[in-house]
Amino acid sequence: MNYHQATDFLFPLHRFGMKPGLERVFRLLDRLGSPQEHECLVVHIAGTNGKGTVASAVASMFQAAGKRTGLYTSPHLISFRERIRVDGQMIPGDDVASLVSLMKEGIEQEQATFFEATTALAFEYFRRQQVEVMVLETGMGGRLDATNVTRPRYVVIPSISRDHTRWLGDTIQGIAAEKAAVIKPGTEVYTAVEDSEALGPIMKRTDETGAVLHQLCDEVSIELEGHSLGSLQFTLTTPGRVYHSLVAPLTGLFHISNLALAVLVAEHAGLTDTEIREGLRLMRRTGYRARLEVISRDPCTIVLDVSHNAAGIERSIDALLEVCGSTGNRCVVLGLADDKDATGIAGHLARFADEVLTVNLPVERSMDAERLAEACRSHGIAASGRTSVCEALDEARGKAGPGGIVLVTGSFYLAGEVVRIDMPGGSP
Repeated sequence: MNYHQATDFLFPLHRFGMKPGLERVFRLLDRLGSPQEHECLVVHIAGTNGKGTVASAVASMFQAAGKRTGLYTSPHLISFRERIRVDGQMIPGDDVASLVSLMKEGIEQEQATFFEATTALAFEYFRRQQVEVMVLETGMGGRLDATNVTRPRYVVIPSISRDHTRWLGDTIQGIAAEKAAVIKPGTEVYTAVEDSEALGPIMKRTDETGAVLHQLCDEVSIELEGHSLGSLQFTLTTPGRVYHSLVAPLTGLFHISNLALAVLVAEHAGLTDTEIREGLRLMRRTGYRARLEVISRDPCTIVLDVSHNAAGIERSIDALLEVCGSTGNRCVVLGLADDKDATGIAGHLARFADEVLTVNLPVERSMDAERLAEACRSHGIAASGRTSVCEALDEARGKAGPGGIVLVTGSFYLAGEVVRIDMPGGSP
């Protein structure tokens, strides 16, 4: 089996959809000799928005400290290999092939989902690579997520808001309880959640397990020093240190709370000021992309963003308004999955966009582009559907013009299509 045969086997597993329960992934892991029990420091990140930022920052800091670090995130933009990294390097295609070949019979017998199979593969790869630190991002929820099979030293919950309500329920309290279930006995828990409805289940879970809860608002103070498109600079004061003039290659003040959570974890784990500072500065080496990422500045600025729910897009729009002011034409290329709150998202875009071009995503559960355009028009935005992402992007460039901004947002799948257009010939 080669790499392409391996991914051709894995991707159709999406047909099994999402099947709540940990039984299948545990049986897959048992066949491999329980690689999730590999002795290392585990950082488990759950929550609605901010998981990827925290995961990449934490992994980069441990890399800077010389720790062999495994990072598991999802979804990917272009290549399946992006999901599984050791010290920033994607899993080699040959290793994907050999591991899928090893696991194929078990995956078929268990009728494992794509995410379950991928998660088991990641654990086995990390064990073979003898990682010292394992940074895991949940796929969805927490209680029944395939990553919830470890004993983490640290759990980070950056935020709680409504998303994946079909699976997690429609109440903040219920969603928070699902995500808090990754907390285990003896865990150090870090959260930026302050809303009492969301915080209640987290506090309840920490009490039940004897975990230690650290609330960001009680532990740090932050002084902003500067922010622009692609850069943040701030001073962070923690119970143990003052980090003067930290720099991160990110856009948006909302990222600071996520970065502060990562700093608290790293500090508690014994990392030095220099290691933490270097980790933040170089966090893009972990493959961190498409979070208000500037991919072009000529003739207009093109910003790529994977925000895919109302809360995330609200934060992104706030961030762009903070750094871009009111100059230039603004065009948005938007694509959403069919379970997203199109009306709520359009309401946030109305504060920013002069025009929205909507597209169908390259997945079965895409929201229809015309339906999405209608949601935007209901908020007074000029909006219309386009037949392809390439067409929409080219037209958006023209509408924005010199000095203008094109924001591409709404989905990892859409961001991945734009990266493919921008970088033809990339690794699959």
